[in-house]
Amino acid sequence: MVPTEAGGAPALLMSTAPLAKYRYRRRLPHLQKADCDLFITFCTGTLAPLPAAARDLVLGHCLREHGERIHLHAVVVMPDHVHLLLRPLRNSDGWPYAFVDILQCLKSATAHRINKLLHLCGPVSEEESFDHVLRSDESLKEKCEYIRQNPVRRGLVQRPEEYRWLWVNPDLCGAGAPARELSIPNEIQKS
Repeated sequence: MVPTEAGGAPALLMSTAPLAKYRYRRRLPHLQKADCDLFITFCTGTLAPLPAAARDLVLGHCLREHGERIHLHAVVVMPDHVHLLLRPLRNSDGWPYAFVDILQCLKSATAHRINKLLHLCGPVSEEESFDHVLRSDESLKEKCEYIRQNPVRRGLVQRPEEYRWLWVNPDLCGAGAPARELSIPNEIQKS
């Protein structure tokens, strides 16, 4: 039976759960401009540091999204956080893919796979993330270099090219960027 209003017209039913969830759980605003690059950071939750196999899954998922819903400029998967530099692409209707949907999919899919891999359950990353809309190409190159140098600053490697969980789009940073092939492990391609 469909609920009706006083005049007999069907009542408009709306769930406020997603909106309420967004409002009370989110503390940082997530702004998105069409065709703008974003610098994103999210941290692991209680599962830190991420084991090597878990970092492989996160990196693989990011690489799989490249060309699908995002243009990926750079990504680094650190033991306790992830940095992404990307531009959301447009869907078949011409609308940009929503950043919050892209990030939700990334976090959800990788958490599911990591939990399965490690025989755990629950969230793998913190719910909140930091995102910043970039204003210029110069800022894009600066953020790219920041991502490249992150493992070096943390003392994990001597040179960025040595870090296994770093990928930089060779079209962006040019010389000095690790120009790895876009390789996605078979188990990630299947999902």
